[in-house]
Amino acid sequence: MSNPGRTWWGSRFLAALEGFTDSGRLERGRAYSSDSRILEFAIVDGMVTATVRGNINPYFGVYKEPKYKTRIQMTPLAADAWARAIARIGSRAGLVARLSMNEMPDDIESAFAGKGKGTGTGLLPRNRQDFKLTDCSCPDSANPCKHIAGVYYRLAHQLDHDPFLLFELRGLGREQLRKALAKTPLGNALHGLAETDKPEPVATDSYFTRPQPTSASPDYHAFWHGTKRLPRELPPMRAAEVPAILIRKGGDYPAFWDRDASFVALMEELYLRVREKNKTLL
Repeated sequence: MSNPGRTWWGSRFLAALEGFTDSGRLERGRAYSSDSRILEFAIVDGMVTATVRGNINPYFGVYKEPKYKTRIQMTPLAADAWARAIARIGSRAGLVARLSMNEMPDDIESAFAGKGKGTGTGLLPRNRQDFKLTDCSCPDSANPCKHIAGVYYRLAHQLDHDPFLLFELRGLGREQLRKALAKTPLGNALHGLAETDKPEPVATDSYFTRPQPTSASPDYHAFWHGTKRLPRELPPMRAAEVPAILIRKGGDYPAFWDRDASFVALMEELYLRVREKNKTLL
């Protein structure tokens, strides 16, 4: 498994843990985030559950390799806080566009700032109060223990690949978020532009194109040489407003990408090289 915290939101998540957790204990937990240690991992309705393989430790009376049950749950945001945040997100095209491309906007926290009851809690964690539940069935009384810390790192790795997981951990699922944004004026307008009418299927008696007979003999010279000469100069190509847009919609760190470098940045460089290659020869 690649290093967690490669995205800015994954890094902020780990930084919050380091702010209220013993750094040595947290670092020990990194070794418990691998697949050989975390035997089961699931996130259901914002609750993170995991089965972590422990060690034999006679000091704690553990003489057989144990399997510990670990649970982590972040503090969900109140309904009125979500309503205000959704209204702010839905009023800014940049936030809606980035979220529609599976990207976490770097100014997303501005949508959660405010004064009054139920506000002041951001999307990303900042202190221990942002975690409603952290427990483990191991005999270690410290919290977090190394097993919980290992699940923290696994969770940060999952956040790198799926930024929408942050909304789920705070109490708003992916589909709930999209439906809520679609109800805002801007979100509804962008959602309408994305929808296109699907053409009705046309019945055919063959999967293959059949040749059509013609009465006139073909003009082989026009076929091979064309009826018009190609222009000697081509109009300059205009750079794309959003480079590699199809790649960006898949997310910066897709599941198959196990390197620390940004996949979107790499593809943008590849697109640029392809566009610039042999440009002077055209």
